Amino acid sequence: QVQLMESGGGSVQAGGSLRLSCVVSGYTWSSGSCVGWFRQAPGQEREGVATIDSDGNPSYADSAKGRFTISKDNAENTVDLQLSSLKPEDTAMYYCAADLCWRLVQGAEEVRDWGQGTQVTVSS
Repeated sequence: QVQLMESGGGSVQAGGSLRLSCVVSGYTWSSGSCVGWFRQAPGQEREGVATIDSDGNPSYADSAKGRFTISKDNAENTVDLQLSSLKPEDTAMYYCAADLCWRLVQGAEEVRDWGQGTQVTVSS
């Protein structure tokens, strides 16, 4: 059974940084598999932020490019998301997700395994 546990959220001012971490257990990093981060603001749909595949190749949403960095640590079984140059519009619940890469690319409705989420709040 796949288990995902996020941590690292908090409240920061605009321009600040946070590092989110997802502990991944019970998941097989086979070819074509990914772990990613999504976010959901109040009243909005859950959207993809970044994914990383079994070979460590990252992919980013346009809103994340140049500001966020996703990475994986095989020894620690973690996937981290470094958030930099944060903006108020980045305020959301951030969720870790694990599934086949094509499912993460298709969108939240296709993803089968989720963590509980960690809140990020950015004030202006």
